[in-house]
Amino acid sequence: MKRRGLLASAVLLAPLAVKAQTTYPTKPVRLMVGANAGGGTDIVARMLADKFAEQLKGTFLVENKPGASNTIAADLTAKAPADGHTLLVATNTGQAIAPHLLKLSFDPIKDLTPIGLVVSVPNVLVVGASVPVNSVQELIAQMKAKPGEFKYGSSGVGSTQHIAGEAFDMAAGVKGVHVPYKGSAQAHLDIIAGNVQMMFDTTSSAMGQIKAGKFKALAVTSDRRSSELPDVPTLIEAGLPGFDMATWYAVYVTAGSPPDVVARLQAELARAVALSDVQAKLRGLGGEPGNMSVEQFARFNAQEYERFGRLIRDANIKPD
Repeated sequence: MKRRGLLASAVLLAPLAVKAQTTYPTKPVRLMVGANAGGGTDIVARMLADKFAEQLKGTFLVENKPGASNTIAADLTAKAPADGHTLLVATNTGQAIAPHLLKLSFDPIKDLTPIGLVVSVPNVLVVGASVPVNSVQELIAQMKAKPGEFKYGSSGVGSTQHIAGEAFDMAAGVKGVHVPYKGSAQAHLDIIAGNVQMMFDTTSSAMGQIKAGKFKALAVTSDRRSSELPDVPTLIEAGLPGFDMATWYAVYVTAGSPPDVVARLQAELARAVALSDVQAKLRGLGGEPGNMSVEQFARFNAQEYERFGRLIRDANIKPD
């Protein structure tokens, strides 16, 4: 089932109040984040920490553990005591992509229990303002006419931007040159300077450059248009059927945590994401707030793991 079907058909089915058999939390809860402070994952985590603290009358602390494609934080969560007091705020980079590229000492499917989807943010295909193309079809024609000359930046090998670029190459029958950076901001500078021509960035990251006229937005990579870029077509509309590549943010807990605590966390996350101020902040990131049921997200999580694994194998992507 496509993400659109899941998002459109699902409602926040988790009950708004689940009485745990024991008081929770009984000590400070750690929210592990596999990225630096100030980025999208960190913003989501700190927002959730504030809401959980209000709702559960406890202490929730964000801990940034960047590195290894977001998997250091996941590893710490997977190996934490299974008492529900260590949570992971993660993206598909760490949960569905990196496990197929790195040798990990934990299993992201077996060792982490999904709590729920927070938000899904579409990526947007952008080119520098000086690149002489104004549509996806013009870009494809140029890339076919000048093989090997078009470079696309990303925030690193194995990032969603990188995988989106590889998927685009396969779908369009072209071959771009991947240029990895340590973050989107560095890639932006080279695109503006004309050293790199294009990028598949998140809407939240690219929006400032688009509004400033330094990037041209050619298409969004999700299966429907972004509310932040309503006049920009999807890649599906632009002639690449089935292209669906978004960056999603979700919460996990150490596998084996008490079922009543897991259920309480799932209910409280659903409650938090439904709040109007949270919805406004998530939409401000250019995203669509999650509204999958617990069961739907568990299936989606497993399906994304398999989907990205196939993409990585088909594109023969290797770690640096």
